[in-house]
Amino acid sequence: MVKKIAALCLAVLTVGCSGEAAEPPDLAGGDPASGRAVFVRSCAGCHGADALGTDTGPPLIDELYAPGHHSDGAFWLAVRTGVRQHHWDFGPMPAIPGVTDREVADIVAWVRGLQESAGF
Repeated sequence: MVKKIAALCLAVLTVGCSGEAAEPPDLAGGDPASGRAVFVRSCAGCHGADALGTDTGPPLIDELYAPGHHSDGAFWLAVRTGVRQHHWDFGPMPAIPGVTDREVADIVAWVRGLQESAGF
């Protein structure tokens, strides 16, 4: 319930010029193996091949990105609309074009698996 409320709040904050809010899809059931491949292609340049961060992007295997702090919908919104700098000093994250909702679900499944293995 809290995840859905957080995702809805984030969606309301991303209302575009058209007046329509971006609403995260259901991201359940992603495939972690596919997620790793999409992550390496679309995200690893900044977040590292194992999501441990680089000198240009933060680690996603960190308590700040655990489900209790950043919902799955927050990952979707980051891909769709980008993110202003707020936890780290890397600058804003741009939107990542060309990644489908299914691919975001796969990325989230892979990252959540790594976070669980790390104890988050």
